[in-house]
Amino acid sequence: MHLIGLTGGIASGKSTVSTLFIQHGVPVIDTDMIAHRLSQPPSTALDAIRQAFGPAAIDANGALAREWMRQHVFAHADARARLEAILHPRILAELDQDIAALPASTPYALVAVPLLFEADGFRARVQRTLVVDCSEARQRQRLLSRPGMDEALADAIIASQLSRTRRRAYADDVIDNDGTLETLADAVARQHQRYLVWIGAEQP
Repeated sequence: MHLIGLTGGIASGKSTVSTLFIQHGVPVIDTDMIAHRLSQPPSTALDAIRQAFGPAAIDANGALAREWMRQHVFAHADARARLEAILHPRILAELDQDIAALPASTPYALVAVPLLFEADGFRARVQRTLVVDCSEARQRQRLLSRPGMDEALADAIIASQLSRTRRRAYADDVIDNDGTLETLADAVARQHQRYLVWIGAEQP
């Protein structure tokens, strides 16, 4: 099974690219979805988060209070590291289970990881990396359209992430997403064909 890590800055279009690959029959394992599962009760992650951050971190339904946590992480320098120390080992364990469940006949699958290059353990699980990239102006515009987002928080999130230059330098492959959906779909179709050729060349 060939695994390709998909990443990019926030609001770069990773979810749209994932959907387009799925339309070509490519399975996508999204670590954000795994994190969302772990943020719903019952979950040992929630117990650890409550212990680390207090009852305000858990909402009235017993799930992670996502808006509170997002604000807290950007207001307290050590909070993000503490949250990741709780979630990342659990996400990796679930990711390994999801990878093991993929059909053996699948040529390749994408593993979507926002912190593919920054967080320990994720890069080692894939053979290639694909970055979805767009201009910071486009990224900020998309981010500000999200509920609960303001300019200060959008700027803080973008500034906290790996720079576009470094992310592109680390990537094996890059898809630019500053154009139309049609242009993006064409880029994904071309990349899909390149991966099939690469897999064919890798076969003994």
